[in-house]
Amino acid sequence: MNANSLVILDFETTGLSPDNGDRAIEIGAVKIENGIVTDRFQALMNPGRPVSYFIEDYTGISNEMLSEAPPCSEVMQRFADFIQGQNLVAHNASFDKRFLDSELARISLGYEGQFACSLLLSRRLYQAAPNHKLGTLINYKGIVSKGSFHRALYDSEMTAKLWLAMLDDIQQQADIDYVPFSLIQKLAKTSKANVAKLLANYKLAPAS
Repeated sequence: MNANSLVILDFETTGLSPDNGDRAIEIGAVKIENGIVTDRFQALMNPGRPVSYFIEDYTGISNEMLSEAPPCSEVMQRFADFIQGQNLVAHNASFDKRFLDSELARISLGYEGQFACSLLLSRRLYQAAPNHKLGTLINYKGIVSKGSFHRALYDSEMTAKLWLAMLDDIQQQADIDYVPFSLIQKLAKTSKANVAKLLANYKLAPAS
């Protein structure tokens, strides 16, 4: 599968872990096909309980906004259709994957695609960056941003821009015409010291 065609997603949540009873309160996603954003998904969802002042302040999502939102089950049913048959990307994917898995499990749904993490990939490609937070990397790569981070659709759109920039850099370093998803997965498991070697040798032995 081509890494230029997938869904990039971001959750805003009541806290850090569904294992502690935390729930999703917003999902945002962009669908990329052949390197172009072709569709978007954004929805607030009511978790059935109030969110803390910290979360309101951090995300800008108030309890009043959530009181008028549809329940998580309804939103996730629609989102399951949106991601059907697509590989998935998130910045710090382990966090978003936990909430995606938890919310879909509540309604007995799943997905077929595999996950990749733009955070792990950026740590390997941009080892000189000050840190690998999304906002820092957007500035580091000179990507234009006009909006507020910590809202799901905006974060997913910025992650999409970063993702495409990383794919361009991989193409140049590996001298390849497109980046297969399998190469992304291989890079994520490669030590930082061996990234340059992997990309330099990839075209010579892409199947290895």
